[in-house]
Amino acid sequence: MSVEMRGAMLEVRSLSNDCMQRRQNAVCLTCGARPFSVCASLRPDDMAVLDAIAEQMSLQADAVLIREGDPATSLFNITSGSVRVYKLLPNGRRQIVGFLFAGDFIGMAPGEDYGFSAEAIEPTTVCRFRRSDYRAAVRERPALEAALLERAMNELAAAQKQMMLLGRKTARERVASFLLELPARDPMRPSRDDRVRLSMTRAEMADYLGLTIETVSRELTKLKTAQVIQSISLHEIQVERPDRLRELADGEV
Repeated sequence: MSVEMRGAMLEVRSLSNDCMQRRQNAVCLTCGARPFSVCASLRPDDMAVLDAIAEQMSLQADAVLIREGDPATSLFNITSGSVRVYKLLPNGRRQIVGFLFAGDFIGMAPGEDYGFSAEAIEPTTVCRFRRSDYRAAVRERPALEAALLERAMNELAAAQKQMMLLGRKTARERVASFLLELPARDPMRPSRDDRVRLSMTRAEMADYLGLTIETVSRELTKLKTAQVIQSISLHEIQVERPDRLRELADGEV
C-alpha cells in the first residue's frame, strides 16, 4: 500500500471518528435518560459506537412501537415518556405484562419474531437500533454485551416479581404494591416525596394487575377512605401514610 493511500485511509478514519464524537456530544451526552439506561456504564468510545447506529424516534400516545408476531428487527432504548407492553390472550383480552419508562430497553426477542406488543402511553421518544447492527457492535465491544446482560437480568427480576404479584397477592395487596413500586420505575421524572405519578389509565392498571377496572377503583376508594392515599389529580396520588401502604402491600391487616 502506498504512503498516499495509507494517509488517505487514516484521514477517512479520523473524519469518521470525529463525526461519531460530534454526534455523541450532540445527542448522547445531552440525553436525560442516559444515567438510567443501558448506556450508563459505557466508556466514551463504546458510547460513540452505540450512538453511531442509533436512530431517534418520536411516538404519539397510543402509537405502536412493537407488534406481537412481527419480525424482531430492532431494539429500542426509551429516552422519555412511557410504554405499555402486553400480550393478547386467546380469548382476545389484553394482559399488560409491564410498563416501561426512560432508561428501559425493549425488543430483546429470543427468537426471530416479537413475542409481545408495545405501545406508547403518552408522547414518547426512543433510540432505535437495528438488531443486526447491535449484534455486530456487541461482538466487537464486550462492554456493550455486559450492559445488555445486566439489563436482561433486570427484566428477569421484574418478570419474577410480576409473577408473585399475580399469583400470591390479594387485590388490595396488588394495588398497594403497585403504588409503592411505581415511582422508582420512572426516575427521570421524580415527583415530590410520597407522590405517585400515574401515566397509565385505571383500565391499564387493571390489565397489569390481573383485576377488573371496578376492583381497582374499589380498592383505591378504600385506600382513600382509610386516608392512606389522596387523589391530587387523575394522574397523581399523594400517599398520606406510606408505612400503612407498605403494611397493606405485605398482607398485614
